[in-house]
Order: sequence, then structure tokens, then C-alpha cells
Amino acid sequence: MTSATTMNTALEPVHRERLIHLAREVSFEAGTRLFEEGRRADRFWIVRTGTVALDLHIPGRRPAVIETLGHGELVGWSWHFTPYIWQLGAEAMSPVRAWVFDAEAVRTLCAEDPEFGRAVAVWVGRVVAQRLHASRVRLLDLYAPYGSGGLT
Repeated sequence: MTSATTMNTALEPVHRERLIHLAREVSFEAGTRLFEEGRRADRFWIVRTGTVALDLHIPGRRPAVIETLGHGELVGWSWHFTPYIWQLGAEAMSPVRAWVFDAEAVRTLCAEDPEFGRAVAVWVGRVVAQRLHASRVRLLDLYAPYGSGGLT
């Protein structure tokens, strides 16, 4: 994950402060599932310490880890897009401290303050784009005849 997609870099201080005002501190032990693929996406997290793995359910096998997230990174973007259903699962890989946000409260604030809403939308969009690009590179490394070939 690039620093351009972390909350501290992606959001202006005034927008970060508005968002953090809605946060609640939480912690998870290693192995705790934050959410499951296909379930309702009603919250999201910003990692303060520790690591969270995003994974994909594969019938008859262990979930495949798609991405590992750490300090300052957004865990969960499906809360921002209808139908608000998780596209992946997430599990704490180590003890995690994070801020959790109620998705409906953040969406309401976004609707009430278009400038804030745009900033959040651009941030979440950058996260989605970066993760899609990273997934593409990983798939090329796994399945292309010559790997990713150093895509930029």
C-alpha cells in the first residue's frame, strides 16, 4: 500500500479531524475475523498498530490472502458503495489496535458536507484503485508466463 492511500496522507487535516471525531477505539487479538465476504458492510477501520489480512474465500480450502494492511491504512471500502456488502474477508494477523467508524454516520456526514464527502470519496477511490492494481500484479506473477514484468 502506498502512503498516498493512508488516511493521514489522503485527507486534509480538517477532513481527518471530522472523520476521527466519529471514531471509536477498538482492539483485536490475532486471529479475530473483522468481517466475512458476502456479509453487510456497516463499518470500516483505520489500523493504528498491527496487521490485518484481506482474504478471499475458496471453497474447500483456506482463505487466500490478497493483501496485508498496516498502520494508517483503510480496512474495508465496501461500506462506501451500494449494496454495502463485503467483497472480501478480513482477519487480524497480529494484535491490532484500530479506529472503527460507523458507515452510516460517515455517509450521512458526507451527504451533509459535499466537500468532506468528495474528499472521502476520492480517498476511498484511490484505495480501491491501488488494491485493484496490486491484485492485477499478483495475478500476473502467479499466472503470466514471465511474471509481472515489472509493471508500473
